[in-house]
Amino acid sequence: MGGTTREATMGNYVARAEIDVAAPRRAVWKVLTTNGARPEILFGAEVVSDWRLGSTIVWRGEWQGKAFEDHGRVIELEDREEPWRVVLTHFSPLSGLPDVPENYHTLRFELDEIPGGTRVTLDQDNNPTREAAEHAQANWAQMLEGVKTVAERASR
Repeated sequence: MGGTTREATMGNYVARAEIDVAAPRRAVWKVLTTNGARPEILFGAEVVSDWRLGSTIVWRGEWQGKAFEDHGRVIELEDREEPWRVVLTHFSPLSGLPDVPENYHTLRFELDEIPGGTRVTLDQDNNPTREAAEHAQANWAQMLEGVKTVAERASR
C-alpha cells in the first residue's frame, strides 16, 4: 500500500500512511496498544503507557545512532465495543524544537474492517513543510509494515 500526503486547511501538512493487514481488528489493536519493544516496529522502540484516556505515552529507543525518548498523551480512545481509533499527541526532542504544545504532532490511528482483515490509517499533523510530511509518511509507513508483520504472525 502506498501513502499520500495532503495539505490541511490550516496550512500545515498532514502525513498519511495506510496499510491493509490480514488480521482481525482486535489483533491489530493489540499490537498497536501493547507496551514493550518489537524490533519490527518503530526501530525497536520501547512503548510505555497504560493506554487510558489522558495517559502519558513514551517511546524510547535509538534512531540513526541517537538515543531518543519521545512522549505524548492519549487524547482520544474509541475501544468500548470494538476498538477502532486512538489519537495521541507526539513530541520528539530529536526535532530540535522546544517542548511546547505548538511543536507537538497529533497521531490519529483508525482501524477499519475490510474483507480479509483490517485497514490501518495513520495521520500525523503539524508538519511544517511538504518535505517534512513526506519524511514522516515514510517513517510511519515503515512502522505500519512492522505492525502488519507482527499482527499477521500472531493471527496465524
